[in-house]
Amino acid sequence: MADIIFDSTGSIESFTSNIDILSSKNESVMILACDANGFKKELIDPILLKHTISIIGGIFPSIIYNTKKYDQGTIFIGLNDKMQVNIIKDISQKNYDKLDADMEEQIGDFDESVKTMFVVVDGLTKNIGKCVNILFDNYGLDINYIGGGSGSLSFEQKPSLFTNHGLIQDALVYAYSKRPSSIGVNHGWKSISGPYQVTKSEATIVKELDYRPAFKVYKDVVDQHTSEPINENNFFNIAKSFPFGINTVSNEKIVRDPIILNGTEMVCVGNIEEGNYVDILQGNSDALIKAAKDAADISQKNMNFENDFTLFIDCVSRALFLEEDFDNEIKAVYKGNMPLVGALTFGEIANNGRDYLEFYNKTSVVGHIGHG
Repeated sequence: MADIIFDSTGSIESFTSNIDILSSKNESVMILACDANGFKKELIDPILLKHTISIIGGIFPSIIYNTKKYDQGTIFIGLNDKMQVNIIKDISQKNYDKLDADMEEQIGDFDESVKTMFVVVDGLTKNIGKCVNILFDNYGLDINYIGGGSGSLSFEQKPSLFTNHGLIQDALVYAYSKRPSSIGVNHGWKSISGPYQVTKSEATIVKELDYRPAFKVYKDVVDQHTSEPINENNFFNIAKSFPFGINTVSNEKIVRDPIILNGTEMVCVGNIEEGNYVDILQGNSDALIKAAKDAADISQKNMNFENDFTLFIDCVSRALFLEEDFDNEIKAVYKGNMPLVGALTFGEIANNGRDYLEFYNKTSVVGHIGHG
């Protein structure tokens, strides 16, 4: 059984004592913490650096424990198996070939006994999509992946990834685990307009759709579905209800979340490549809650092992959209027989051992994790 500690205070003192407790009887620890805790690198690093157990985790806008969302606090998940944790630093500054070379150097003693990879990435940096593609190219379909993007709703990029090397930023962190897992993925958003071709973009910035300024195309559609016109002052509050959906060959749309407006250019969580075709999507509470339940049901249906704990990776913008209904989304996932832990993320990373690995937005990912 996973050794789980939930601390609602989010204090440095509790962080120190809980790491000490878990390191005395476990080989690895996963840490999910809230941004409101105010953890600073200069205070956290001495705590992390003194431990020899494997450490992976992140700081997020909120965390999930059993039936509730918490905006302050920390979850510590002690695991009795020794995970190998790898880090690729400075991912925003590297091209595809350099990222690929860095990952190839770290494959090391990876073997077929690894069944699950836990992944956390700085959700407010560039090249996340490239990193996820390289991860898949190097490790393939024989394992399950689950994780998400760390960060703050202030959109200020700062150290938000827990490692044995301290609290870091602009990095991808991934850990090998021999624990079995099953993964369910669903989002519940529906198309209201499109497709539009992305005729100009740069990494996470969408500049043109169908050779027109991106925001002008977006605004023409969104204004038909809102009580007030979208503009630079209310952009984030309205755009959270109208994500982009990248069309794929499987007809499943990969959702991208527009979060910042710069003139007529729109910054998203995750890359949108030139040449992609995108729809503008909209959702409602019932559809989103059902999608989360379906993700949990898919994961449970595919589970052929004894569950140890359930890991719920859910997009922060789903919570912002659902508001008071978000508790119903958590309850739709929580089964009551095993602990539920999770985080509200800037992008979700998952596959299910059969499909291509993706970096999602506005999506619910539910993983049942077996015994080590």
